[in-house]
Amino acid sequence: MIEIEIHRYATLGIFAMAAVTIVSLRFVVAPYGRHDRQGWGPRVSSLTGWLVMETPAVVVFLACFVAGDRASELVPLVLLGIWQFHYLHRTLVFPFRMRFRDKEMPWIVPLMGLGFNSINAYVNARWISHFGSYDTGWLADPRFLVGAALFAIGFAVNTKADRMLAALRRPGETDYKIPRGWLYEYITCPNYFGEILEWIGWAIATWSLPALGFALFTIANVGPRAFAHRRWYLERFPDFPRRRKALIPFLF
Repeated sequence: MIEIEIHRYATLGIFAMAAVTIVSLRFVVAPYGRHDRQGWGPRVSSLTGWLVMETPAVVVFLACFVAGDRASELVPLVLLGIWQFHYLHRTLVFPFRMRFRDKEMPWIVPLMGLGFNSINAYVNARWISHFGSYDTGWLADPRFLVGAALFAIGFAVNTKADRMLAALRRPGETDYKIPRGWLYEYITCPNYFGEILEWIGWAIATWSLPALGFALFTIANVGPRAFAHRRWYLERFPDFPRRRKALIPFLF
């Protein structure tokens, strides 16, 4: 089988995983973070699990990218920078800022993340540096400009929301608190809202099926979790604002 066919099937696999994920998460909440629970097999520290899960998005992507015939061209290099900007932060900054190194998660969570991130990194990297074609004029194309702007806005929203969550706890504290202020007055999970904006922006900026599959998977993955977070707050905090939506301000 030639690689273009492998790439096509792997891309279709991302769409299939998005469909399976959104259906399964309607019935089961992924067992990590505030939803962690026993009964999911061997466990690992959350910090180690996070690094195992996210590192392929940096390393596999870069390895697949540099092997592409167009890896030295301007637009692929710009797209590489956008991707790595997110994932270097996600892998090397976020887990240490959130102070969850003393917590644990079931090994199944990072191993599933490792598998998805490896396939997703492959299909996206090979598209932008090998199978796709972008001339330098793409940087002035409205699709790239709109997509890059959405990505930047999403990244800013995502990281600010994470900083606000981290600031709720003082060193040594492990309990959860209700975040307040900014977008938290309107939605429970602005961090997930920002992440969705990022990958919708990536899909528009690259105008590719692999990126669209990733955007749909992101929605399928974090969307149900945002609703689970809202239910969790309502069950545990009598003063949680019921007008606060889960994911999209004023809508749901």
